[in-house]
Amino acid sequence: MFAHGQTIIQYVERLAPKSLAMEGDKIGLHVGTLQKKVKKVMVALDVLESVVDEAVAEGVDLIVAHHAVIYRPLKHIRTDLATGRVYEKLIKHDIAVYTAHTNLDVAVGGMNDWLAEAIGLTHVDVLDILHRDAWKKLVVFVPVTHRDAVFAAISEAGAGHVGNYSHCSFQVEGTGTFLPGEATNPHIGIQGRLEKAEEVRLEMVVPASRQSAVIKALLAAHPYEEVAYDIIPLEQSGDAFGIGRIGNLPKPMTLREMAEMVKERFSLKGLRVVGDLDATVKKVAVVGGDGSSFVSKAIFKGADVFLTGDIGYHTAHDAGADGLSIIDAGHNIEKIMKEKLASYLQQQCRDNGYQTEVVASKVHTDPFQFV
Repeated sequence: MFAHGQTIIQYVERLAPKSLAMEGDKIGLHVGTLQKKVKKVMVALDVLESVVDEAVAEGVDLIVAHHAVIYRPLKHIRTDLATGRVYEKLIKHDIAVYTAHTNLDVAVGGMNDWLAEAIGLTHVDVLDILHRDAWKKLVVFVPVTHRDAVFAAISEAGAGHVGNYSHCSFQVEGTGTFLPGEATNPHIGIQGRLEKAEEVRLEMVVPASRQSAVIKALLAAHPYEEVAYDIIPLEQSGDAFGIGRIGNLPKPMTLREMAEMVKERFSLKGLRVVGDLDATVKKVAVVGGDGSSFVSKAIFKGADVFLTGDIGYHTAHDAGADGLSIIDAGHNIEKIMKEKLASYLQQQCRDNGYQTEVVASKVHTDPFQFV
């Protein structure tokens, strides 16, 4: 059994909800349709002609990419030009393209967490907070016989997560009453007779971003025709969401040593460094892609060094003058998302009984090389 295209994208958006994307970002379905069964998915950083050729050769039905295949407004689709050939091949071979960009950057457990993990950062926090997820409380009444099933389902969907703890709940047993009407088909009791049932009042916190998924899981697991539940807004806020991460290296090292470590961890032949190579660094800010606009935030947060890409000449001068070292490892270090997202999607497919195969693109798409 193969997963439906929409099902694959539900898994992507479970990790990186579209609501996390920055305003104006070109995310979502760019080419093709998701209304089909998907035998093979390819995860790619960029959708270049060489990547599409790889997808055709591999028999791929869906490409999940980080960078948009349609970023600027199209003036034409000329198949005698490289860009036009990309669209032509995608359409001819019925390959859909879906993009998860800044929503994947911002997501907890997404791009910037993967980068921070790759260089071993500890005590990691968000570099530039965009918003905090509102918390709500779910209160639901469940027959004792289905307590564990409902609890497991909504916990898996995202309820009950507090800090590093999961499955947090309050449960108390009591008696529920109801009188089934003529048009009902009650799980417990019979029509026209007042029924009493031993039930559990189950309370769990739910991030606003996970509310719809939790309610869907609740209704699927609950045995009643009409499920009694409340959603109560709370004053507390949950996880912080934003661009970049900041944390500490496991132990201090020189800027030179860190640069060599970054080269090794991301399989780079070279990178650019701003700062004294013999200076000791410990606190590190990281932003995948173009981090130029986050230099001041890295300085404000007290970073010793900023790992990112696409730093401009004058920006580098200004950062150095303010005492911030920079390791410009290039935009392409975001290639880490190929294996990470592919592994996540493959596990989701396996866990749900689908035979859909998920692979990472092997094509190297960095336009720069060192000579």
